[in-house]
Amino acid sequence: MKIVDLRSDTVTRPTAGMREAMMSAELGDDVFGDDPTVNALQDRIAAMLDKEAALFVPSGTQSNLVAVMTHCGRGDEMIVGQMAHTYRWEGGGAAVLGSVQPQPIEHQPDGTLALADIAAAIKPDDSHFARTRLLCLENTLGGRALALDYMAAATALARQRGLATHLDGARLFNAAIKLGVSAHDISEHFDSVSVCFSKGLGAPVGSALVGSRAFIARAHRWRKMLGGGMRQAGVLAAAARYALDHHIHRLADDHALAQRLADGLQGVRGLSVEPPQTNIVFADAQGERAAGLVAHLKSRGVLATGLYRLRFVTHLDVDADGIDRAIAAVREHFA
Repeated sequence: MKIVDLRSDTVTRPTAGMREAMMSAELGDDVFGDDPTVNALQDRIAAMLDKEAALFVPSGTQSNLVAVMTHCGRGDEMIVGQMAHTYRWEGGGAAVLGSVQPQPIEHQPDGTLALADIAAAIKPDDSHFARTRLLCLENTLGGRALALDYMAAATALARQRGLATHLDGARLFNAAIKLGVSAHDISEHFDSVSVCFSKGLGAPVGSALVGSRAFIARAHRWRKMLGGGMRQAGVLAAAARYALDHHIHRLADDHALAQRLADGLQGVRGLSVEPPQTNIVFADAQGERAAGLVAHLKSRGVLATGLYRLRFVTHLDVDADGIDRAIAAVREHFA
């Protein structure tokens, strides 16, 4: 039975073309800065996001942590959403390793942080308080794309109050496709942006942090301290470059499959489905049948996660037949 893996868009395998690019990549030692494929990737993603420089890192978690530690010092504070990846899903790294205090605030129904809440969370310049230095946003957040006018307003508020701004753009290109804009239309509002190559873009490993040349120079030191200096990393950077060349516009296919899944689950008694905006479908199961749903799906060759809500994520290794199998398996369970 072919497995339909909807746990995450990180489960993809490199395509044949991507594997060929990896095998033929020109390599050097990136710790010395002389891996030509890494350097080309960094130049490429920096240009795409209209920033001066970029840094290739092993993961989005490290990229966000490096960004926070570059923007903030010991005893500083960052404002972040309660459900933001940088706060909830990255092991507390900013606090544990960076000595940076997160100040989480609640999201609005559309995933935004209310401007009034952001303003209220900024601490006065007083020795009783941590120094508020950074506003962190995320796009997409749980598959929802934050609007351009909101990001412009939120980052303008941060600048007025003397804060730096960072975007966890792990699925930045999904947001751009949904909003019908270019990636740099989103990134231009932020001082730094993290982009993941191993989610929707389908590369096996890697993220990039982009920002000013001076910012990336400081970030490079933190990457080294955090163990992110990889040697012949061009074999991984080649996969990311291939993804940028071939896998951005096809993200619309993932969005369409997510909508197909959501449509197919409508009307299932005991299951409420959140309309998707991009490639993530959330559902809430009620009743006595809810507890065994993930196990039932697995028995039918369909993998999903149910950590706090039922989540399905579409990606380049899933097709319409797989989505239809997932729909049938869910309906069978609740029948």
